[in-house]
Amino acid sequence: MLGLTFATSLLVAAAVFFAGWDLLGARGLKPEHHIDSRTLFDLVKLSFGVVAGAGALVALVVAYRRQRVDEDGALRDSTRLHTERFTTAVSQLGEESAAVRLGGVHALAGLADDAPTRELRQTCIDVLCAFLRLPYTAEVDLPQGDADARHAYLALREVRHTVIRLIRDHLRLSPQHPHSWQGHDLDFTGVVFDGGDLSRAQFSGGTVTFGTATFSGNVNFFGAVFSGGNVEFLGTVFSGGEVSFSDTVFCGGQVNFFDTVFSASSVTFSRAAFTGGTVYFSGVVFSGGTVDFGAVFTGGDIEFGVAEFTGGDVDFSDADGVAPSGLVPSSGRPLPTGLRLPPAWHPTGS
Repeated sequence: MLGLTFATSLLVAAAVFFAGWDLLGARGLKPEHHIDSRTLFDLVKLSFGVVAGAGALVALVVAYRRQRVDEDGALRDSTRLHTERFTTAVSQLGEESAAVRLGGVHALAGLADDAPTRELRQTCIDVLCAFLRLPYTAEVDLPQGDADARHAYLALREVRHTVIRLIRDHLRLSPQHPHSWQGHDLDFTGVVFDGGDLSRAQFSGGTVTFGTATFSGNVNFFGAVFSGGNVEFLGTVFSGGEVSFSDTVFCGGQVNFFDTVFSASSVTFSRAAFTGGTVYFSGVVFSGGTVDFGAVFTGGDIEFGVAEFTGGDVDFSDADGVAPSGLVPSSGRPLPTGLRLPPAWHPTGS
């Protein structure tokens, strides 16, 4: 390529020289049968000026190619080092010792922050989520009186809650922060949440899946913001503990609570703000526990179509704004057992 560029520059220089020579006999100019030394010198200067410009172009091409080679080499080195560290961190997650597992968790989080490409960062996040999806025995299912089993459970729970906390910390960072995980995919399918803190997490992009997960302990979404992307609670079961969506903001993207079951938990949306985006509670089953929807509904598409109220206490009494679609029974129909609405939404609902 460089040889071709140089040869082209010589041809251009020659063309300029002969064009200038021929110009002396062009129409409208007085023909010169004898070229004086000054004119010839000017033609030579013009030709060599073109050659110098071509040489500068060649130098620029060389510098660009060298930079690309250096960048590619640096990326290969970074990727190789990342892969070596990744292999070590993943092997730590498979150890029996909780301390070693904790080391692997923190190592993977650090690797995600230092990942040379977005794809490698996503791989680290995928492994952390996959760790949470591994088979897990909840405390209520432990053998009675088995101290060793309980100690192992507590140690593993500490590791799992650390994973959740690290994910939360990275979701709190602004999208412009180099270590932010906003916009990445998070797969919590089937995960047992017997605790965990996701408060003030920012769900602004990517796909976050809680499908068929079980919330059996105290989980905190306090002050979380759902502003973009797609968050799925498809078939999620709230079966114990307290789950807080207090002060949560739903202002964009899509959040699906399709076929979610509220059976025994105390779930609160107190002071939550539904101001935009789409939130589906279609097919939700309220069969037990308490659900407090003391929220503000001022915008977005909020849908409660074909929700089932078969038990528990579902309280919208302190809600404000416009009633979600499909929630209020048609005129003259009584409220389902356990459902309470503001008088402004259903005058006979109390």
